[in-house]
Amino acid sequence: MKFLKIALILLLFPLLTASSNHKFYVSITTIEYAPKEQTLQLITKIFLDDIEDALETRYGRKFNFNSKKETKEDGEILKEYVFQKIKINVNGTPATFKYIGKEYDIDVVKLYIEIPNISTLQSIEVENKVLLEMFDEQQNIIHVKTNAARRSLILEKQNPKGLLNFND
Repeated sequence: MKFLKIALILLLFPLLTASSNHKFYVSITTIEYAPKEQTLQLITKIFLDDIEDALETRYGRKFNFNSKKETKEDGEILKEYVFQKIKINVNGTPATFKYIGKEYDIDVVKLYIEIPNISTLQSIEVENKVLLEMFDEQQNIIHVKTNAARRSLILEKQNPKGLLNFND
């Protein structure tokens, strides 16, 4: 009888303590100041399934990034979505993005963007609303690197904008 109780407890324990899988919704944008080139270099990483879901909801059609079914128009829509959702002010002035390209790394798309003509970096204000319309738990992490400092922001639906000062 004791064996039966122990076996029953061992069988039920995993079922009672198991929690449902919780998916993390996150994007990561790294911004690096390159003083010699006088640019800010951005790499934005977004999970493919999340961005495909967002664009499918927005445009009412299927997207197949990183596959033979991907079209040139799909890539352009992805770029425009990111340009609409990320806004940056450098030293108080709105930045103009130059799209460099994209690449895939398993289940992530990396978008490469440059902001030219940045002779000094005193402050950067970043608004990142990528996927905030889709997932209440979405977090957009921003890492900013200069020669002298590394700073980060975590932007969410309730607080999609942050300011970092580098003149201190």
